[in-house]
Amino acid sequence: MPDSTDRPVDPDVDLRVPEQRAELRRHPRTTVAAVSAGGALGALARYGVGAAFPHAPGAFAWATLGINTVGCLLIGVLMVLVTEVRRPHHLVRPFLGTGVLGGFTTFSTYTVDAHQAVRHGAPHLALAYLAATLACALAAVLAGVRATRWAARR
Repeated sequence: MPDSTDRPVDPDVDLRVPEQRAELRRHPRTTVAAVSAGGALGALARYGVGAAFPHAPGAFAWATLGINTVGCLLIGVLMVLVTEVRRPHHLVRPFLGTGVLGGFTTFSTYTVDAHQAVRHGAPHLALAYLAATLACALAAVLAGVRATRWAARR
């Protein structure tokens, strides 16, 4: 068991599994670089979609809903691929999952959009937007997981 000065590369590592414990020996700078590079790409993609499909303050933020839904679908696909289908390079999950998809999805903007709707006199729209985003995100992850497992079995 590592002491409090050890810094795990991946917080999802199960230290009871020898192969995963080996993750602790990898230099964390490569993981930070992978997450940073992926995050920049994901954030640029999110910005591009948001700029292409703007919404007025207080209106339903369809672009943000779509970004979060697509991002969650891809997270479901990715997690099945990297945990159940094959063991990829150790930087694939930090780069694609935490970096690209973490930078692409935007639950902070989701809360800002809801807050703006309330400030512009549309509290019911804000609640509908919050509920729709949560429902779509969870359904998308589940759909991504199930579809990828189905495709992997074939």
